[in-house]
Amino acid sequence: MYIIKVKGKAKIPDYIQIRDENFVLVAYFRADRPMKNIEKFGLEGKEEALETLIKEMPFGKLQKLSL
Repeated sequence: MYIIKVKGKAKIPDYIQIRDENFVLVAYFRADRPMKNIEKFGLEGKEEALETLIKEMPFGKLQKLSL
């Protein structure tokens, strides 16, 4: 899976996109709110690591999601 942080403009908040190996959008959520149903993507128990990654990653850079 891949993750990208998208910068919002004006009243639109920053968002996170999670994409599968074929770059199909799997999840799309606000960067300042926790992701719901995280267990659907095999990321249960990794919430803190995902939150830290989101805070530290640059905007607009697609990266392989490995936690």
